[in-house]
Amino acid sequence: MSTVQQPDPRDRPARLTVGVVGAGRVGPALAAALRLAGHRPVAVSAVSDASRRRAAELLPDVAVVPPAEVLQRSDLVLLTVPDDTLPGLVEGLAETGAVRPGQLLVHTSGRYGAGVLDPATRAGALPLALHPAMTFTGTAVDVQRLAGCSFGVTAPDELRLAAEALVIEMGGEPEWIAEQNRPLYHAALALGANHLVTLVAQSMELLRTAGVTAPDRMLGPLLGAALDNALRSGDAALTGPVARGDAGTVAAHVTELRKHAPQTVAGYLAMARATADRALAGGLLKPELAEDLLGVLADEAESYGAEGDAP
Repeated sequence: MSTVQQPDPRDRPARLTVGVVGAGRVGPALAAALRLAGHRPVAVSAVSDASRRRAAELLPDVAVVPPAEVLQRSDLVLLTVPDDTLPGLVEGLAETGAVRPGQLLVHTSGRYGAGVLDPATRAGALPLALHPAMTFTGTAVDVQRLAGCSFGVTAPDELRLAAEALVIEMGGEPEWIAEQNRPLYHAALALGANHLVTLVAQSMELLRTAGVTAPDRMLGPLLGAALDNALRSGDAALTGPVARGDAGTVAAHVTELRKHAPQTVAGYLAMARATADRALAGGLLKPELAEDLLGVLADEAESYGAEGDAP
């Protein structure tokens, strides 16, 4: 084991000044990670009280200034705003002359590639799309979670190495995503992560209704094992009444959901049908059992649709 003492990142000279436009949950965390890598955050824009608090917690002593001034002060600018806001923000910054030639302009949207930065690129900016595939809390724990986090990276070929180097400095793992594949990439992440939260929250509510006092404790080991198995084995990890073809159990589930949580029925039926299709294609669901199961799902969906259309 080496006995050579590693230098503290804070003792290294800063290589880039870093600014953040949009102090939501993502931007301050990324800037804090870049600070640990030796860069120097110098400016952040924040409007709401919540964003100002995040900036103060994660980027203490960093000036809170308008977006144009963030660009004026920074070599590297993180544009961490909602997807629908990003195109207008970039156009506005370019039109007002805020963009400086040679300035690294990074957005963190999963939906967009580097093309959304074209107005700034024409003004001389160097465009990078670096999307962390991670959920953020807006607290210091986010910086730790970046260790080993995959980033969807899109940039012009000549900037690819620079983009990947920044991701590595933040503790992440770069994954190259072609410009035309960004919407599909983002849809895949939303399908897995965002919908998972909805499913887990619904499951906890139903368990409470069933009398379970600690649904989080009950679900934790089960969901952890299911996620691990799914990541390792894909469709082969499917279990439960749908994969087994237990049509009667599925029908009983729907009856109870209609009674206690009718708002969950549509989602249950849609996921059960998707699960049945995958289990059948993968050879897990026997064809002779699939017919009854799919019939139940079709009947329940038709019945639910009729109820939903009723005045």
